[in-house]
Amino acid sequence: MKALPLVIVFLVVATAAAYALELEGNFVQGGLVRGKTDPGATVTFDDRLVRVSPEGLFLIGFTRDAATTAALTVRTAGRDGQARTLEIAKRSYDIQKIDGLPAAMVTPTPDTLQRIKRENERIGRARSRDTPQTLFESGWIWPARGQISGVYGSQRILNGEPRQPHYGLDISAPVGSPVVAPAAGIVALVAQDMYFSGGTLILDHGHGLTSAFLHLSKILVREGDVVRPGDLIAQIGATGRVTGAHLDWRINLFDARLDPALLVRSAEE
Repeated sequence: MKALPLVIVFLVVATAAAYALELEGNFVQGGLVRGKTDPGATVTFDDRLVRVSPEGLFLIGFTRDAATTAALTVRTAGRDGQARTLEIAKRSYDIQKIDGLPAAMVTPTPDTLQRIKRENERIGRARSRDTPQTLFESGWIWPARGQISGVYGSQRILNGEPRQPHYGLDISAPVGSPVVAPAAGIVALVAQDMYFSGGTLILDHGHGLTSAFLHLSKILVREGDVVRPGDLIAQIGATGRVTGAHLDWRINLFDARLDPALLVRSAEE
């Protein structure tokens, strides 16, 4: 898949009756956009209220199959709401076939399904955090080095059965290879052995933005720890449902699954 370009849009209304708005990021399916507006403003994105920091910072994101347009509204005290229609570029996605997995890993037993449900609830609680810190402002770096073996949005066919799209970025490297924090964050979840993802770590970057790191062999931080970009947090492994050692890195804005590659490639441009 070709790298998608960084798109920067600045919308500034300078009249006394209006407001200032800056939007910067990737206006594509799977993209994250950082916004800035007047302090104290209220922001609504597709009818959902968005957290705005005291400095006027906020985040919006577009899912894998987001519509080609989205509605953004900004309101400030004593002023009419100002609406903008955002144009979202569509993407095409790869199809990946993985054969040879044990049948029980493709079609779990009822007892295993109950375990998966419990683990998903725990992951959901971590991803639902809405902390006020703007830790995402630290910028982004790659969490590991290695060959890219899986990309965001690809459709996986396991033992001939279509499954849900892959929402992460897979980086292949030997077991024990370092994993570092790609941005500042608070450790929101540490799990040593989840069914699908094995050793699992989630960082909270603020405003509902989280990173997940899957299939880890060792986790080197504890829940509640605060990390900075480049801090060593874990080691790559081959735990959970895998066919080889790699890091599966995922980004969520609450329940919207975003493309991690867009963040690090944008930071390099």
